[in-house]
Amino acid sequence: MPRGLWVTLKNNQAMTFPDRSSANFPNPMLYRRFGRTELSMPVFSCGGMRYQFQWQDAPFAQVPKDNQHNLQSTIERSLELGINHIETARGYGTSEMQLGKILPRLPRETLIVQTKVSPKDDPKEFRREFDKSLGYLNLEYVDLLGIHGINNRETLEQSLRPGGCLDVCRQLQREGRVRFVGFSTHGPTAIITEAINSGEFDYVNLHWYYIFQDNWPAIAAATAQDMGVFIISPSDKGGQLYNPPEKLVNLCQPLSPIIFNNLFCLSHPQVHTLSIGASRPADFDEHLKTLSYLASDQETEKVLQPILAKLHGAMVEALGEDWVNSWRIGLPSPEQTPGEINIPKILWLYNLCQSFDLVEYSKMRYNLLGNGGHWFPGQPASNFDRQQLWQCLAPSPHRQKVLEVLQETDRLLKGETVQRLSRQEVAKTS
Repeated sequence: MPRGLWVTLKNNQAMTFPDRSSANFPNPMLYRRFGRTELSMPVFSCGGMRYQFQWQDAPFAQVPKDNQHNLQSTIERSLELGINHIETARGYGTSEMQLGKILPRLPRETLIVQTKVSPKDDPKEFRREFDKSLGYLNLEYVDLLGIHGINNRETLEQSLRPGGCLDVCRQLQREGRVRFVGFSTHGPTAIITEAINSGEFDYVNLHWYYIFQDNWPAIAAATAQDMGVFIISPSDKGGQLYNPPEKLVNLCQPLSPIIFNNLFCLSHPQVHTLSIGASRPADFDEHLKTLSYLASDQETEKVLQPILAKLHGAMVEALGEDWVNSWRIGLPSPEQTPGEINIPKILWLYNLCQSFDLVEYSKMRYNLLGNGGHWFPGQPASNFDRQQLWQCLAPSPHRQKVLEVLQETDRLLKGETVQRLSRQEVAKTS
């Protein structure tokens, strides 16, 4: 990463202090080559979807002073620690605008700035949204532009078709307004891998962590393409690990669940950076404890392997070895299921509840079904025709048990409908 001095903005005055990435500080930040971008990427990134004022655009005058002060302090703390990758998106409400009051006053060459814009059917609209992003950020260029949400066939085609959103990105690169182009995704592994194998992208933002390892084939494909790999929300979507159940805490000893999950992800060199969705400066602190365990592969494996064994043992004890090894076999996708019930996701949540007591996390995810769009597709198992499901579950070796688990999971997790964060804010302001 660039050496020299970081900048703090206390009292609106540019002040300097030593680079925290140097070896003079305990557990200095670690960096990995971010694929073919050749960027030196910190293993933790500062995600911009938790500290902003609200999820919809608003005039800066409406942003409370204490909110902007907290955001500024969070960025200062990030940079002090050597976390110089600042990630945001057009879809994160006031995040870009608020960052735009801070970033231009920092040495641009020390920063890696990423924003993301959702694909559009009309590429001109995509261009207008990017222009709005760059205007809010108050920067001449971004280092990384991600197409935000290649989650299904439609968004993939909007991105890759001739004259589509990717062609707009290429024009922005020619204009010097974007350095590298990637994409973010909450989609199925097949769609992610198809986008990666197009060879058109420099990096990918995706979900992969201990409780959800389905996307490893996509990471392997990205590695083959020499792409950067950014892990989305490992502590929140990875199990709400900032508020873990006692059973999971005990299983992860001597580490905290956050440190274990970070170490699990970063023990794979194919993974380059993990997003920390910081809402305040102190939110970095627990994550930093991970760094000392990454000093050597031997040290990493020494602490990881006993915890992995305990976690696997808890799964087998709760679910039985046969189910653990074969529950996924023959399950239809939501599109192939009567009522579009997301059977794989529901069984996954059941497993998490039974194995690790991740009930509150699972309630949040389960009640998003039916309201998550292509970001979290499919329906819950609130009402279904057993005969129809029996037929579509014919390839499963656990047909009868699957039906029982669907009913049991619905009884356990069903509650108030949950909306995606951006939609929650719309509901509050409408």
